[in-house]
Amino acid sequence: MTQISELPASAQVRPGRRARILANVLESAGVPCEIVLSDRTVVRCGEGAPAFRVTINDESALRAGTDELALGAAYVEGKIDIEGDLFSVLDVRSRLADRTPWMARLNFLAQLLQKPTSMNRKAIGFHYTLGDDFYLSFIDSRHRFYSHGIFESETESIEEASTHKLETMYNALQLRPGMRILDIGAGWGGAMEYCAQRGVKYTGLTIADDSYRFVSNLIREHGYDAEVHLQDFLEYRPEQPFDAIVIYGVIEHIPNYRRFCERVWECLAPGGRIYMDASASKEKFKMSAFTRRYIWHGTHTFLELQGIVQEFLLNGFKVLEVENESRDYELTMKQWAERFDAAHEKIAAKWGEELYRAFRIYLWGGCHAFHVDRLQAYHVVAERGAERGPRPGTWERAKNFLVGLR
Repeated sequence: MTQISELPASAQVRPGRRARILANVLESAGVPCEIVLSDRTVVRCGEGAPAFRVTINDESALRAGTDELALGAAYVEGKIDIEGDLFSVLDVRSRLADRTPWMARLNFLAQLLQKPTSMNRKAIGFHYTLGDDFYLSFIDSRHRFYSHGIFESETESIEEASTHKLETMYNALQLRPGMRILDIGAGWGGAMEYCAQRGVKYTGLTIADDSYRFVSNLIREHGYDAEVHLQDFLEYRPEQPFDAIVIYGVIEHIPNYRRFCERVWECLAPGGRIYMDASASKEKFKMSAFTRRYIWHGTHTFLELQGIVQEFLLNGFKVLEVENESRDYELTMKQWAERFDAAHEKIAAKWGEELYRAFRIYLWGGCHAFHVDRLQAYHVVAERGAERGPRPGTWERAKNFLVGLR
């Protein structure tokens, strides 16, 4: 835990109304902490040594309220500072209201009605245009995955966990030299290198310009039997079906599971398998207002496991594996967050302190969310059958919906 420096013993406790509200919230969470007001007086909460300290730098810091978005925005904008253990700060999160502004709600509904491929391009453009150096400052240096690894031991590095992730995928898809694989979301070429080095013919798709350039350069420099296309999966039409498909942490950007599974069916040969992993939530589109504002724009949603499994079954797939990897994602994000903190000066100098603070909350917040089961993670393996599945008609869907309301 980061050490908290001592304050003068003469500091007096004179909280204003908004500070008292915040103090009550912190007190109710049971985490010992301190609030330093703008006049340097101190409000102490809980018993024992403080795990963190919140310093209010601007009188307007609490004017917008003490809900999750308002406090997160105040931190990003530098109106408040947090010193100490950020993970302990997040223990307070369950006590904070998560209020999404009405304009943000209406904007989200409008985005749902837009053409999915157009919306994806805009959302990916917002998140993935910071340059390769930004992400490579904290993700694993061996395979460069911006998705979770699989840990055989909690003391492993994310480099080792990312290798286990590839091994698990390779075995689950029963890959062999000469087979053809489609990678939905080429990232920084981790799956491409692993497969190409083992004689598997690789095709990758990405809609991020930086990703396309990075993977293209790897293929050209090393002469891999591989190709990458700057194209959305929903619009991709291969000349012949693939033996296998892998999609690491990309289904979160494709919320229409029916359309997704229909496209997977068209792209896979009979008996071909798909390996998918993703961060997940128990409710589709459930995401904090802070994350929607600062991190993931568009119709991004964590995986809804029950929804994707249903669509696989209704589209003629056999679901072979569903593995809970929530702890793996927690460990991954912890190492990401630690590396990100260690690169603070470099990141703030190049991309700005506000961006650093927004991503710091995102990374530590994600780690904490997996820890308390607010988020989950899974990998799913499904196999394409010979015939399409038993897609129910309108009457059957209506009946099932009504039964589900009981």
